[in-house]
Amino acid sequence: MKQHAPALAVLSAAVLWSLISVFVRGLTALGFDSIQIVAGRCLLSALLCFLLLLWKDKSLLRVRLKDLWLFAGTGLLSMVFFNWCYFTTIRTTGAGVAVVLLYTSPIWVMLFSALFFREKIGPAKLLALLCTFVGCVLVAGYTGGDSLNPLGVLIGVCSGLGYALYSIFGQAALNRGYQTLTVTAYTFFFAAAGCLLLTSPLQLFRLCLQPAAFGEVLGNTVLCSILPYLLYTWGLARMEAGRAAILATAEPLSATLIGIFLWGEPLTPAKCAGVALIFAAVALLNRKKAPSSL
Repeated sequence: MKQHAPALAVLSAAVLWSLISVFVRGLTALGFDSIQIVAGRCLLSALLCFLLLLWKDKSLLRVRLKDLWLFAGTGLLSMVFFNWCYFTTIRTTGAGVAVVLLYTSPIWVMLFSALFFREKIGPAKLLALLCTFVGCVLVAGYTGGDSLNPLGVLIGVCSGLGYALYSIFGQAALNRGYQTLTVTAYTFFFAAAGCLLLTSPLQLFRLCLQPAAFGEVLGNTVLCSILPYLLYTWGLARMEAGRAAILATAEPLSATLIGIFLWGEPLTPAKCAGVALIFAAVALLNRKKAPSSL
């Protein structure tokens, strides 16, 4: 069981990230737009992480100035950049295309990991990558009917790149000896600063003052930001970045199941096939001899 703990942590993070649809619906009904939802959870996440660090161990707040670019990478280049690209892609090309392009991220992670961390790309990992990508296409319900705006597609590819950069910068920070909580906290610090440039702080504050908004923002922050990023970063510290990125594609699988059971979305044969392919990729990466054969 212990050897599977990192994989279980990453999979748990993916499930928690998929819960965001529950809170997005509630916050959208209260007048929040996409960037304001991201900004609200990043700002509150930064505050809660700062308080947690003060309570747990103040020394975890210390980072070397020469390493700040790593946290700018996880916070600005990954979290803020990929969210902006993803929401822009949804508006310009449709949700189906946006999801598919976002989940090109494991491809980017695998390429960058091979280049910077000398991770091997074996047959098992390539097969798992193929299964996850095709599975995500099927789960997203993309059939080729969405309008393929060239600029939208380019921005969508950038969303996948941005999503991948958390694994790359996060791995580099972990390799320099930083703890999971430190990496997560500074990611949110930088992301919160970036979000303030994309939205009106005063308008965001007014929206958050609504009585019904507090629980939604808090739930979105704790369940869909702090806990999953802590779990993913902890798992990332104990496995290859490429493997972690593939396991994280359980998020659209979980989101599909939530859509079916909570929102009454139809379960099509294509979605069933996509779910099966993602499960197959997860099983492939968690075979007993997987680490040595990947």
